[in-house]
Amino acid sequence: MLDSDTKRRIDTCRDILVGKVPDPKSQVEQITIALIYKFMDDMDAETIDLGGTPTFFTKEFERYRWAKLVAPGVSGQEMLNTYSEALTKMVENEGLPKLFRDIFRNAYLPYRDPETLRAFLREINSFTYDHSEKLGDAFEYLLSVLGSQGDAGQFRTPRHIIDFMVEIIDPKKTEVILDPACGTAGFLISAFKHILKQNSTGVVNGNGSSTEGDAAEQALESPMRYPGDMLQPEDRARLSRNIKGYDISPDMVRLSLVNLYLHGFADPKVEEYDTLTSEDKWTETADVILANPPFMSPKGGIKPHTKFQVQSKRSEVLFVDYIAEHLTPNGRAAIVVPEGIIFQSQSAYVALRKMLVENHLAAVISLPAGVFNPYSGVKTSILILDRAVAKASKHVAFFKVENDGFQLGAQRKAQKGSQLPKVKAELTAWMQAARGGAGEELESVFGYSVERKVIGEDGEFNLSGERYRPENDDQFEIPRVPIGEICTLNPPKREVRDLPSDTVVSFVPMADLREWDISFRPSETKALGEVGNSYTYFADNDVLLAKVTPCFENGKAGIAKDLESGIGFGSSEFYVLRTGEEVLPEWVYRCVTHEAFRAQAIPQMTGTGGLQRVPRTFVERFKIPLPPIEVQREIVAEIDGYQRVIDGARAVIENYRPHIPIDPEWGSDKLKNLIDTVTPPLKLQTEAYKAEGEIPIIDQSKELIAAWTNEVQGAIQPGKGLVIFGDHTCVVKFVDQPFVQGADGIKILKAKDGVLPRYLAYFLRAYPLPQDGYRRHFSKLKEWDIRLPSSDEQDEIVKELDAEQVIVDGNRDLIARFEKKIDAAINRVWGEAKVDEEAAA
Repeated sequence: MLDSDTKRRIDTCRDILVGKVPDPKSQVEQITIALIYKFMDDMDAETIDLGGTPTFFTKEFERYRWAKLVAPGVSGQEMLNTYSEALTKMVENEGLPKLFRDIFRNAYLPYRDPETLRAFLREINSFTYDHSEKLGDAFEYLLSVLGSQGDAGQFRTPRHIIDFMVEIIDPKKTEVILDPACGTAGFLISAFKHILKQNSTGVVNGNGSSTEGDAAEQALESPMRYPGDMLQPEDRARLSRNIKGYDISPDMVRLSLVNLYLHGFADPKVEEYDTLTSEDKWTETADVILANPPFMSPKGGIKPHTKFQVQSKRSEVLFVDYIAEHLTPNGRAAIVVPEGIIFQSQSAYVALRKMLVENHLAAVISLPAGVFNPYSGVKTSILILDRAVAKASKHVAFFKVENDGFQLGAQRKAQKGSQLPKVKAELTAWMQAARGGAGEELESVFGYSVERKVIGEDGEFNLSGERYRPENDDQFEIPRVPIGEICTLNPPKREVRDLPSDTVVSFVPMADLREWDISFRPSETKALGEVGNSYTYFADNDVLLAKVTPCFENGKAGIAKDLESGIGFGSSEFYVLRTGEEVLPEWVYRCVTHEAFRAQAIPQMTGTGGLQRVPRTFVERFKIPLPPIEVQREIVAEIDGYQRVIDGARAVIENYRPHIPIDPEWGSDKLKNLIDTVTPPLKLQTEAYKAEGEIPIIDQSKELIAAWTNEVQGAIQPGKGLVIFGDHTCVVKFVDQPFVQGADGIKILKAKDGVLPRYLAYFLRAYPLPQDGYRRHFSKLKEWDIRLPSSDEQDEIVKELDAEQVIVDGNRDLIARFEKKIDAAINRVWGEAKVDEEAAA
């Protein structure tokens, strides 16, 4: 896992080189070669400590040892001469394997400045590691800086997640092990370590995992710490042949070869190979496949061959298909997949899931969204394929991991309570039972089993575990009832078909529904004959619920009231919920905007890109608490009281605008003459401020400053104050503390002498530039006349408006407090569970 210290050291190395080696790719090459150079010397030192004989720096090459190169007393010129000579001579070092000599074949030092080299080598020397995992971390961070990983959908798999997957699959010494998108060979190294542990005396238990301590807190150990003393020479020879990897990137292949060699593979089997377009290895199979394949298809697209069972041009679909089809009859696989594989509704995804459920799938493990930080916040799951389980058991196991032993922020700091060891133990036991034809029951707080025929009932083969989570309805005081049993979803249009065509009806576009607001006002009317068949029909007191992102996620819903002729039509992206006699529309509205509904609905959304939708079947099946109608009325009345307070406070915020009474005697000047523009390069290059903790980040979609917790380098110092001006929304905000610019389209203005920044911010809000289309152009704003009183008058105006702003901000606090009261009123019913009277006694 990339730690902040490694990241900082790499960044420092790049900063040192940038003056002499401006090309980022050349920087990567220089840092990589230096890291490998030092690493070889470290491995020699470790071998000596363990009583062995050094390999890399022997005979006449002993004088090039890294430790001697950076020893105290070596001058900068001596260092330069020795290092540049070593780079050219290393290709002649017979102590290096051929793959190492190839790495150094074209190596050279592209500059001749002793002080730059001294600073660079000293920073490289500060890297401390006794195995190659941190070398892989450093190299892959370099690639991520260049954007080559993220653009391809490739993200470094954390070491503890790799080990977790390997321990579940439990590879054996006699098995063929493959990673068809191997990156830096992390999975292959972990599999080798696992086999060594299985075959070493003194290991705690049979599968090579310790029973003590939190798995996430255990030190990352070198595989060479496990002697594998129970392995025979023929076992080791077989392992060397059977552990294989492919990658399309020659850089990754090179690092994989180095990585494997340093872990005992004299002739590592990693090849440059395009798994998705080449047919050369299609007939080869493996007993174990471990992979985190690319999530994204390249910009040029993929031209796969025709042997795939599922026809697609999506890389994640093709890789999973490839892995499933290349398992031996009793083969097993663990694959990191993006959420699209889990629930996307496109035919290729559905066909892939159908194949997996029917022939390959044993389990699905949902991981937290931050597992891949700092490379990506993408949400992922792990598919466990086991052909023996799929053949013998009618069930699939679903697990959800919420704590993987690390915090989910960008720094991924270790924390206690990792659920991985427990999930691994429970899943391993369940699969062992399932191979024997059992597996119907899975008693766990982290997971449950679901029949394969249930997963395929609706033809979607959705693999989101929340969809099938069993509910114990008896645990609640208030009964829970599926929405489809108490509401009619999307009433048929035939109800109004016989009305005259000139009947005036309300027309409700999506924009008429406000976020988190139960009421709305239709903006248009139409004659019934003008309404096309594609529009959704509803009537007074029907609940409208947006089903498409981002409208659903932003709480767009409402209750239809006072419609023309009692009838409305609107977007096809609404669900219409018509309530029965036993439930109030207001109660249904509160339930479908409740966090519990949204939290379970969002993972079920299907579709592509930004047009994912909540499935109708999910809405119909979702169970909501249904208290007696009298209780519903009491709660709704209580909430209405709170809502009136919120609406009043919101009206104050929305309608308030600072007013500055203009005195004709005041002077004026154009804005461009009163400010300096702070340009984005300052944000990117300055190192004037660095802190760890809460750093404000300016978001142009909000007037307020949002807190951002991260380690920040290059925050903007406000000096005498700054004014932020957003192109799109014309947000104007005065800032008097260090901050980070978090979005494009924001202008940072620094007031010149004689202009109070806070006065300037208030003036721009009181007399905003007229909107031009959807933007307020900064080029026009610069020509805007600013009325400018004396500094004392500016100060008085600011004090008066600051006092008003305190009152306005108080309304925001009022809204937050009363929204909590609404949540509490609903949760009294939503969260009530039965009390076990015997246990209570």
